Amino acid sequence: MIELEQELAEAKARRAFLVGFQEPDEDPALIAAQLDELADLLRNLDFVPLEPEIVRLRGHQVRYRCGVGKAEEIARLVMECEADLLVFDTPLTPSQQRNWERLAKCPVAGREEIILEIFASRAQTREAVLQVELARNEYSLPRLRRAWTHFSRQRGGGATNRGEGEAQLETDKRLLRRRIQQLKSELAVVRKQRAAQRKSRLRRPVPQGAIVGYTNVGKSSLLNALTGSEVLVKDQLFATLDPTARRIALPDNQEMVLTDTVGFIRNLPHQLVEAFKSTLEEAVLADILLLVLDISSDEIDAEWETTLGVLRELGAEEKQIKIVFNKCDRLDPERDAVKLARLRGMFPGAIYLSARDGSGLDTLKRFLADFAGRSRQLLRAVIPPARHDLIALAHGVGNVYEEKYAQDGTVELVFAVGEKHQHRFKEFLR
Repeated sequence: MIELEQELAEAKARRAFLVGFQEPDEDPALIAAQLDELADLLRNLDFVPLEPEIVRLRGHQVRYRCGVGKAEEIARLVMECEADLLVFDTPLTPSQQRNWERLAKCPVAGREEIILEIFASRAQTREAVLQVELARNEYSLPRLRRAWTHFSRQRGGGATNRGEGEAQLETDKRLLRRRIQQLKSELAVVRKQRAAQRKSRLRRPVPQGAIVGYTNVGKSSLLNALTGSEVLVKDQLFATLDPTARRIALPDNQEMVLTDTVGFIRNLPHQLVEAFKSTLEEAVLADILLLVLDISSDEIDAEWETTLGVLRELGAEEKQIKIVFNKCDRLDPERDAVKLARLRGMFPGAIYLSARDGSGLDTLKRFLADFAGRSRQLLRAVIPPARHDLIALAHGVGNVYEEKYAQDGTVELVFAVGEKHQHRFKEFLR
């Protein structure tokens, strides 16, 4: 990772040579789609992706994962193209990564490393910065040897007679392990603080919702459209990493807290899934999940499976999930008629909308209001003249269906309010 960081710090618009490995039973269209996505990831780091190379594997090779002849052919192509970075769409072992670097004579990165670099460049809050640094350090630990290939390690074999590079390598590994432990301790403190904040939110019986989905499907745009907030929106992968919670006012005096979560992606590095579990816990603890899909995407089925896979790993697949198809403004009713019919058959009851032009937002708000209203209880109370503040409360936070004033100044109310406020009316209930 050291060499890649140096590459990113230098001049922009560097060229990256992409390689994808195709197993015998894999669909070539899927490999091509994943390479297209990898190219988008690289553009986020200001690399220019070159035409990708797909390697069809016949068996597992330890040294390069493919045969030596094919590896040498790719290395020649990398040199001829004068590529600054060789990127593989599938994970490489640390030894394979070192072998490729020696062969291609340029820095080598995997999909995981590219995603980690993007996360590092986008992290804003203290928690996100710590999580990314932890993930990068855990990824780098077995690959540290790459940073010290210019030192000799061939002097003797005793513990006190090791080469300059070997001693430096052990020192760096020890420092890195110590830093990893320090980061875990700091994250534990931050997570306690987040848990306290979440607990204070949960004390208010306001329904909690989380917006989840593949990266770049328009989750932040939807949150902005529903709440009138100004969460960062960009047409790029992983534009926002930190969860953003906003209160949304719904019809019939209902309200809900919606949280925008980090986007999912195929082959998300395990270190990031682990590191961001506290962030993604918003999805686990939510009362309802709005699973957003980009209806204009050609990879909508794969994005749906990826999102479900991450939710399963988080233990959130049993939550109530509402499918929301975004970016409907990009569809042509005639050209995409077959696609629409298929999706309607697969996802009956899904909501179709466009966060950009606002179409379908009222339908979603009505659905959320109905969901939030299920926690309300219908009550009948006789309010004395001295407690007209409770009448104002019933109008402010609930729904008043009947209101009868008696000559003695009492008011008979038939109303519905959430659990939080029901105890305020307890002594006046009939």
